[in-house]
Amino acid sequence: MLTPRQLFLRHQAQTSDFPLLLEIERAEGVWMYGPDGRRYLDLISGIGVSNVGHRHPQVLQAIHGQLDKYLHLMVYGELVQTPPAELAQALHHTLPPALDNVFFTNSGTEAVEGALKLAKRHTGRTELISAHNAYHGSTQGALSVTGSEGFKRSFRPLLPDVRHLRHNHPADLALITERTAAVIVETVQGEAGVRVPAADYLPRLRQRCDEVGALLILDEIQCGFGRTGTFWAFEQFNVVPDILLTAKGMGGGMPIGAFISRREIMQGFKTDPILGHLTTFGGHPVSCAAALATLRVIQQENLLAGVAEKAARFRRQLQHPAIREVRGLGLLMAVEFESFEVLKPIIDRALQHEGVLTDWFLFCDNSLRLAPPLTITDEEIDWACAALLRAVAHVTGTAAG
Repeated sequence: MLTPRQLFLRHQAQTSDFPLLLEIERAEGVWMYGPDGRRYLDLISGIGVSNVGHRHPQVLQAIHGQLDKYLHLMVYGELVQTPPAELAQALHHTLPPALDNVFFTNSGTEAVEGALKLAKRHTGRTELISAHNAYHGSTQGALSVTGSEGFKRSFRPLLPDVRHLRHNHPADLALITERTAAVIVETVQGEAGVRVPAADYLPRLRQRCDEVGALLILDEIQCGFGRTGTFWAFEQFNVVPDILLTAKGMGGGMPIGAFISRREIMQGFKTDPILGHLTTFGGHPVSCAAALATLRVIQQENLLAGVAEKAARFRRQLQHPAIREVRGLGLLMAVEFESFEVLKPIIDRALQHEGVLTDWFLFCDNSLRLAPPLTITDEEIDWACAALLRAVAHVTGTAAG
């Protein structure tokens, strides 16, 4: 009989020639456990997903409760179902009043696709502008506004009429004109290596969009749901988007995403044509129940209050001659080394010998990703930092100063 590893390699489509091949039997909190009982501390939250930790009891309770009622009933938006309706209201309560309409999707990339369609429908324009080194997903439209030519070269032709500006460079705002339907940017760039904009950049971007009648789409698929220390990262930049994107940490481990806008904008999907945007499984009741529980856990356990100090605890301890910089916002952080050739052995050593799972960034391969569950404790942070520093010392041959 074939093992799960053999089945994985033989029948499951692969995305690289070197998958981690880490077999996990169960997970809880910040820990994942292999079949042999060995534990691994998850410092990347499944790439920004497990914001409240793996298998949070309240999330499990919500899932189990919904399983006893119903699963999928009908395509999105036709039947009145309690989980998506209550989740939409709860999301609205975390947002500025104008953002009052939620369209649920299955993932972040689908939220991007819906938002791009919505912007073109509302403005009647075709040009889309995004940032260099942005990551917005891998489907055709989302890939079109992803800002790395190397990542999309093999899949052209993609959407026409897409331009890119330099993130956090105000001079490039002049590229936004009366032809622009929307500008889509990550509030904090993720795969570029956690690039936090200057305090005045997003307000200036907002002003330029208003001047020319373009919509501003903020992608908080990775940096939302408490990751940066406020529920939404844009709260820290004195700006409100026309369309907000969320996913990843939203579902507590279940697949779900959403794009959120004003009712007047979202109405564009109701006519010309009717049913202008469709999804079969978007707003799945089990995923929505899990997402609502996740939202309530963040609020009831006051997880946002601890984010800044936990991030500072990482920064204080991650000191080493080989570490060039630790940057980020809240618990979305990047630890920069000289090169990928230095970083990759550190990541491998941390996983194989120290039991710490981390990663690099798609468009910044000399920086180590730190994005642990918001529930991580001080003791777990100390344990993780000591393990990482041992890995760094072993690979570089230099002890921490």
